[in-house]
Amino acid sequence: MQRLSQVIEAIDQVNASDPNLEPDGTPRELAYSRKMTQMLMSFEPEASELLQIAARAQHIKRWSIPRDTYPMDRTGYLTWRTKLKKFHGALTGELMHTCGYAPEEVHHVDDLLNKRQLKTDTEAQCLEDVTCLVFLSYYFEDFLSKHEAEQDKVVEILRKTWKKMSSKGHAAALNLQLSEKTSILVKRALEP
Repeated sequence: MQRLSQVIEAIDQVNASDPNLEPDGTPRELAYSRKMTQMLMSFEPEASELLQIAARAQHIKRWSIPRDTYPMDRTGYLTWRTKLKKFHGALTGELMHTCGYAPEEVHHVDDLLNKRQLKTDTEAQCLEDVTCLVFLSYYFEDFLSKHEAEQDKVVEILRKTWKKMSSKGHAAALNLQLSEKTSILVKRALEP
């Protein structure tokens, strides 16, 4: 467990340098990574060491590749996301190597962060579920406020999010304490 503590601390040190701050002054990606760990341990208390690392590193140093450096269309978004996933995997791999992890362990975390084998690897699916749950719990309200006039688009995004999740993830999402406005939109997204 010592190497797990070391790599988590290393990830946190990187994320602590995020210049973007939450309202309470916490670096944004440090706050996000802690929410990912908290949600993972609530959703999957027996999560493996490697899954715990992937959850903590999901957005490691994300601010270094800003969204607005890519075209603001769907293709630009997907290109940006692919670049981020590769970056997260490589940086996390470097930290893991420094903390004594074997190449196959580094490779597995890289696979998780790059969402390879999403529907066939239970850990990849678990990470996707946790990512979606964190989005719904902590970030959806802010997203909704920015897209208030585009409710149909928001409902479509919720549908796409739902499709990425497992049945266990669906059950957890339906048990989240959501605002009335969010609950209404989730119900709309789940209508056939």
